[in-house]
Amino acid sequence: KSALISRVGDEHMGRFIREELARHGVDGRGVVTDPERLTALVILGIRDEERFPLIFYRENCADMALCENDIDEAFVSSARSVLVTGTHLSHPCTEAAVLKALGFARKHGAKTALDIDYRPNLWGVAGHGEGESRYVASGQVTEKLQATLHLFDLIVGTEEEFHIAGGTTDTVAALRAVRAVTAATLVCKRGAKGAVAFEDAIPDNLDEGISGEGFPVEVFNVLGAGDGFFAGLLKGWLDGEDWPTALRYANACGAFAVSRHGCTPAYPSLQELNFFLERGMTRADLRNDPALEQIHWSTNRHGDWSEMRVFAFDHRMQLESMVG
Repeated sequence: KSALISRVGDEHMGRFIREELARHGVDGRGVVTDPERLTALVILGIRDEERFPLIFYRENCADMALCENDIDEAFVSSARSVLVTGTHLSHPCTEAAVLKALGFARKHGAKTALDIDYRPNLWGVAGHGEGESRYVASGQVTEKLQATLHLFDLIVGTEEEFHIAGGTTDTVAALRAVRAVTAATLVCKRGAKGAVAFEDAIPDNLDEGISGEGFPVEVFNVLGAGDGFFAGLLKGWLDGEDWPTALRYANACGAFAVSRHGCTPAYPSLQELNFFLERGMTRADLRNDPALEQIHWSTNRHGDWSEMRVFAFDHRMQLESMVG
């Protein structure tokens, strides 16, 4: 089971998000409706296989108004883990909420995890037109991150995100700088190379870390890939699996996200994930795999599907005739 602590606006998008969370079985008691602000939005562009421009609409938005009063100790204490986004460390109000939630989590024995999720323009170190940018050096951001890294049991990021957390573009040196301030397990995402985990000292070569099976899929859309990856990783971590197994789940969920159009609708159900891992890959474009698509759409629909009403036609012209 999962829950969300955030804010949405009192408008159609905020209500849509609440309804979708409920349909997916997410506990929404921690979601506050903010009557003064609009729900945050991001517009995704797909330019080609490599470039995915993003425009963030987050000026004075609802989720960046999250505050300490929104954090309920009883609610946080009911969780096995608390996952926070690094973006919410970028503003004093949301940072206070994050630190309060982490305090309650550690007090009640919940595991704590950080998705560094560095977006330079959301930290104010890049312009609105740089939404696609994943790295801009900033001593202020590095200092802010390093002041909180000791609060986490698990820290996940891309190589660029560990660069900002560690204060250097040398990935091994950056990981070692992070290790100097936290004992957390560090998971470094490496794109098509999969991901590696480090529980102790950082070796001289990233390939010496703990790795899990990767899935070389055709990239169609990268939005939400990190969230899918973290979902699979959390499943393995909280189920007590070893890191190769947890990383295998994570890599598979990330592969589904990038190989399909959309974000949340691309993620696999547990049945679909298990089928994929047991059968293996048969093609790089997962969205065109008939068996996967059948399982995907038959296990991700909402509501009661006990009754089906079906039109059947032998030829398209019969359907066209009926419409006429």
